[in-house]
Amino acid sequence: MTHRFWITGASHGLGLALVEQLLASGHQVAASGRDSQQLDNLGQRYGGNLVRLGDHLPDAAQRLPSRWSALDCLIINAGTCDYLPADVTQAQLFEQIVSSNLSATEQCLVGALPLLAKGDNPQVMAVLSRYSALQLYEPNQPASGSNSLPQWLRLQRPALKALGIDLTVVAPQSLKTPVTSAQAIPEPWTAQSAAQELLARLGQRQPELVFEVLDPGELWPLPKNN
Repeated sequence: MTHRFWITGASHGLGLALVEQLLASGHQVAASGRDSQQLDNLGQRYGGNLVRLGDHLPDAAQRLPSRWSALDCLIINAGTCDYLPADVTQAQLFEQIVSSNLSATEQCLVGALPLLAKGDNPQVMAVLSRYSALQLYEPNQPASGSNSLPQWLRLQRPALKALGIDLTVVAPQSLKTPVTSAQAIPEPWTAQSAAQELLARLGQRQPELVFEVLDPGELWPLPKNN
């Protein structure tokens, strides 16, 4: 059965691999991300099954309803960020990644809700890296919706559930709020193998998945200053 997916961060790494595999399986995919030759090639190969939404999420959320009447699955690939200030320092890098993903994830989810509510058994999967899952400001303070992307996502679960939308948070194990007692060992995931595993888990609709990556750069290449 064909479903409609919206993938964010789709220009490279994990996001691009998700787009490739979903299109190869016959699904319709909307892709948000910077322009890339790889997405251009997929557009030529799959035609109208790939909808390009650009990298500005508020605009993407406004454009998608003109193409689709409903959305079955939103995959928020929140591992890094494409744009950073030119003068960002190494010390500021991870704070920028966390804060930008908090803002982008909220914009994306709010924009997608009307279409998800009309989808076929709709769901959201949010995939975080060890960078974007970090807690901002004072790590010794309790996690909240304002300083922690994983916590912000979990706070959205009741409202999503009320709309019939399942949420899966995919993130590294947190020492402060572990979701399993089992030891999570980082694995040498590639973008393709990680995408295959995550798509295989979609149907299980688990609230939480522990995802430890040995080399995050394989899935989420860190942005470079221009």
